Amino acid sequence: MWDIIAVDISGRHRIKGGYYMVCAAAALTISANHIEKVKQIKILPLWQKRAPSLLDVVQLIEDTADQLSFEGTIVAEKGDMYNKPKWVTESMFSRAFKYQESIAERQSIELVHHISLSARNLLIKELEIEA
Repeated sequence: MWDIIAVDISGRHRIKGGYYMVCAAAALTISANHIEKVKQIKILPLWQKRAPSLLDVVQLIEDTADQLSFEGTIVAEKGDMYNKPKWVTESMFSRAFKYQESIAERQSIELVHHISLSARNLLIKELEIEA
């Protein structure tokens, strides 16, 4: 078993003159095929007028992961990082980073995807910034 921080960002498309993104990060212990334990979950919203760059995405992920009192490799989908090669994105993070590989890492990404999407939809409704 090993520790990871699974991350996902929802909302990288334009609504109401800007981009309303929500990043979810979950501190997890996983084995090759299963999520063994969920230790912490944090979300962080971000509103900006211009389209997010890769650097914006990396900063949002780092800021969300910093809220966790947990060390572990950050695991993300390649699509969240604009399909950049691992060496490009890895060099932009201050901690260990990798793309999902195992079944448990994929399950972890699915978990945080549901969290970020649900949180974003709830915040959009509550803040009345419907698309």
